[in-house]
Amino acid sequence: MTKKYKVFGIGNALVDMEFEVSESFLNDNKVEKGLMTLVERERQVELLNSLDGIQHKRSCGGSAANTIIAGAQLGANNYYSCKVASDETGEFYYKDMKEIGVHSNIENARFDGETGKCMVLITPDADRTMNTFLGITSTYSREEIIPDELVDSEWLYIEGYLVTGPGSKDAAIFARETAQKNDVKVALTFSDPGIVAHFKDGFKEIMGETKLDLIFCNEAEALSFTEKESLEEAMVEMKKYTRAFAITTGPKGAVIWDGSDVTYVLTNKVDAVDTNGAGDLFAGSFLYAITNGYSFGEAGRFACACSSKLVTQFGARLKSDQINAIKAQYLS
Repeated sequence: MTKKYKVFGIGNALVDMEFEVSESFLNDNKVEKGLMTLVERERQVELLNSLDGIQHKRSCGGSAANTIIAGAQLGANNYYSCKVASDETGEFYYKDMKEIGVHSNIENARFDGETGKCMVLITPDADRTMNTFLGITSTYSREEIIPDELVDSEWLYIEGYLVTGPGSKDAAIFARETAQKNDVKVALTFSDPGIVAHFKDGFKEIMGETKLDLIFCNEAEALSFTEKESLEEAMVEMKKYTRAFAITTGPKGAVIWDGSDVTYVLTNKVDAVDTNGAGDLFAGSFLYAITNGYSFGEAGRFACACSSKLVTQFGARLKSDQINAIKAQYLS
């Protein structure tokens, strides 16, 4: 039976505001480099004020949202479950998602409060540092998940950041249980090395007793979760939790395991200016490929090509014509 959606994503709804900053800006403002840090509204306003006058781009985001958007740009019918407020930022978020073609629960579900915002600070070395005010998305719960839509999807994609709140973690567990009871495959992304280090037990709760179908992570997250010294050791340990994985290894490429064979995808060196969203795009393009009949190896090569292009420009997503040009080259 054909499902309505390729991927049903759950995660935070955040409007990304991307700034180019210096290393000294991070040091002067006591911002921890290279990580995602949750901040209160007052702290984010303070940082925004210190960047007053600096141009920035605004787009709807959140880690899993970026993944779902990538699939939609490629032509997939994808769904995103999230939570926004009835404010200007929430309206912007909804319109941006609708324009891209992503289905969601937020058309008729807005709440009093403030839609979450993520400051993405890009340093000259292309590293991304995030300071996030969750706003209304901090109250994301199982109430935002429409089971009929989830069950009518081929895959569930869980954003790792949901582990940080009791309600959102419960929502992730509920979604995973619903998916597994209804033959919907489950993919999880670890999202951030710091989150993995601090919430390892929470991740294991989200995973449950049954192996997941697919885990996305980068090398640092794999080492953190497994508490191993080498990637090879981490890969052995990861197999206890999942039937397949895709581990990105930065500029080197990725390691893909489809449950039987390991594929090492090597990438050509590029001049990176911004790594924000690269992992999200990797997951979105990878899922698009495997849900359209391509092998894990083919999906890995396509996903690496997409991510390699993204890091050469600013912003967390490619333009539709860019990603579809790569699709034409790799998925013919």
